[in-house]
Amino acid sequence: MRIRYHQPIPNFYNFENPTSPLNSISDVFLNELKQFILDNGFIGVSYSKLSDDFKKEWDIDWDNILILKYVMSDEIIKMNPSKEKTKLEDMEFQEFAHKTFEIADFLRKNNFKADLIHPLDDRVSLRSIAMQSNDCIITRSNMCMFKEGLNLGFFMIDTSIENFPFKKENDMLWVKDFCSTCGVCIDRCPENAFDDDEKIKRKVCTAHKEGCSKCVLLCPFFKRGYDKVKRRYDRKN
Repeated sequence: MRIRYHQPIPNFYNFENPTSPLNSISDVFLNELKQFILDNGFIGVSYSKLSDDFKKEWDIDWDNILILKYVMSDEIIKMNPSKEKTKLEDMEFQEFAHKTFEIADFLRKNNFKADLIHPLDDRVSLRSIAMQSNDCIITRSNMCMFKEGLNLGFFMIDTSIENFPFKKENDMLWVKDFCSTCGVCIDRCPENAFDDDEKIKRKVCTAHKEGCSKCVLLCPFFKRGYDKVKRRYDRKN
């Protein structure tokens, strides 16, 4: 679902895609790429390899996806829902969008195809693409969570690189069991925005129009961090 308060992203490309893009990346350049991403303020990177069935389901021709993750400002997240909050969130969103174009240009300059997957395009679920990375999980509050945190935003680049270090298994599946015994996000939602089946009532939830972050703020993964919650879960199981 599109975040209603985000403004359209201008085209910031400075370089064209190569006519004969490379499809293999060396370990040396992969490390250089990851460092360049971190130097631009992102907290980490994940990789999604999209299957033929997935591409057919969503009617897309993307293959090898670079996921750029950034930490959303604590100060902004902790603000009460308001139009001012949405403006600040959009400013942060636009800043990292611009940086994503710089990373795409970095790849293009080095003879790789690189195209931003537009985050405001409703044709495909970016969360579904993220799940193909085996590096995240959908929480009970319907949030996409990576190990780096629940308070992450992310951008995606479709690339020609076929040998990214793709994960074959998801080691975060235990989170579903943890969430099933928690439910604080459901029980304490200030808008009562979940129905009896715990589906979000889109017309009630204010996250997409006023920037409500209560689901994030209440969650143990935000309060304690992924590793601490995992250790406590393991002790009990």
